[in-house]
Amino acid sequence: MKLNTSAEQNLKHLQAAAGDSADLVVSRMTVCGIACVLLTCEGMCAASQLGEQIAKPLAALNIPCTDGGTLLRFLRTYRMFAADTAEAADTDAVLHLLYAGFAVLLCDGAETALAFGIQGYASRGIAEPSGELNIYGAKEGFTEPLRTNLSLIRRRMKSPLLTFELLTAGTLSQTDLCLCYLRGRAPEDMLNKIRERLKSLPLETVLSSGYIRPFLEQSDTQLIRSIGTTERPDVFCAKLTEGRIGILIDGTPFALVVPQLLCETFQTLDDYNYPPAYTTLLRWLKYLAALLALLLPAGYLAAAMHHPALLHETLLRLLTESEQNVPFSPAAELLGVLFMFEIVREAGLRLPKAVGGAVGMIGGLLLGDAAVSAGLLSTPVLTVAALSATAGFVIPEHHAALTVLRPAFVLAAAAAGLPAVALLGTALLLHICGLEAFGCPVTAPVAPVLPKKLHDILCRAGFRKLSQGNFRIRDIRGVSDGL
Repeated sequence: MKLNTSAEQNLKHLQAAAGDSADLVVSRMTVCGIACVLLTCEGMCAASQLGEQIAKPLAALNIPCTDGGTLLRFLRTYRMFAADTAEAADTDAVLHLLYAGFAVLLCDGAETALAFGIQGYASRGIAEPSGELNIYGAKEGFTEPLRTNLSLIRRRMKSPLLTFELLTAGTLSQTDLCLCYLRGRAPEDMLNKIRERLKSLPLETVLSSGYIRPFLEQSDTQLIRSIGTTERPDVFCAKLTEGRIGILIDGTPFALVVPQLLCETFQTLDDYNYPPAYTTLLRWLKYLAALLALLLPAGYLAAAMHHPALLHETLLRLLTESEQNVPFSPAAELLGVLFMFEIVREAGLRLPKAVGGAVGMIGGLLLGDAAVSAGLLSTPVLTVAALSATAGFVIPEHHAALTVLRPAFVLAAAAAGLPAVALLGTALLLHICGLEAFGCPVTAPVAPVLPKKLHDILCRAGFRKLSQGNFRIRDIRGVSDGL
């Protein structure tokens, strides 16, 4: 509804639209002989700024004014009570500004309202990221307020090419989103597609990055993510430099990065602080851990049930002796242990920290000494499952995919041995190679092969060589479109 020239009528319309909400604070005052109403939302404004920067200067103002329109024009032109100011001409815009932490001034005789940005809601301070720990990197991570996250990015990239574009998502939550990109480096067509998808989100509320991520990805059934997340401003800035597009969401410390390549999930910020030889060794360890996490249980089961000739005679005898007193088949044992590991992990993750440690200890006793001593599990099965679960922790980005794929590979190995495992692995590779995000293949630069971009995949070259062949998303998209 459009605002009219009566401040009291506008106030009644706003209160009705807000449902007479208790957090709408109304302060009536007279400024230069004109009746005014100052509106705020309790808890969203800084009380000290409201009094010192808005209320006191307005009360002390003494200029000749005939109506509220003249007063608002004077305030807009000559008086800046807050650095962030805005105008609103209807009730929806006024309420949006109020709930965003603005103080809104209504005046008799004015058909618009003037809003002052004095946000002061409680928020968590800047702290080290919880899921992306590094040794030599910065100890600052994104926090929940959007404006704070924007300042963390701007501190690291002072280039005028860095652009922030604000959007709103969620018909009820009206959550603020921010598109971040470097002009001239981010592909314009990809930027337009992302902007259109964000504007057309069929959602009532957006409370975290998980609400938006599926609408940017190729399919809901894909196992490997093509849209990345990060809590680190330095990693976020590095991705923007490569021509990617970042999305910040008000209320969550996890930023989205479009697109994400498979090889990047094996990279960390510390890789670029270590010597190249050591970093290369760490990369290979991560690749090996991924293979162990995925294929070790299935390989053990296939060898034990279908291909015993692959095992050494001594090892085969040990496995046979261990399985003789166990009442379950090796496949049932392995699946049971894997699921029990996930149960213990989930319980320790969701419970309070004081109780989570106790759950881990109890789970270790049950799955370890007690289960083996009671003859419910064999030691080799427990060892294989523990090695696979531990290896999966090296690449936390793929934990969800590994949790789904491990039982599938175990069932394939139990059914037909190594041929079934190889067939399922081939299907998984085809699935991964078919994934893309806005024209960027997830498997690039390995498939399709870009020889000049491989110096940071299997090994990490020195910075002298890295600086000569800068990685750009445009290069990948060009190759993909040409295939």
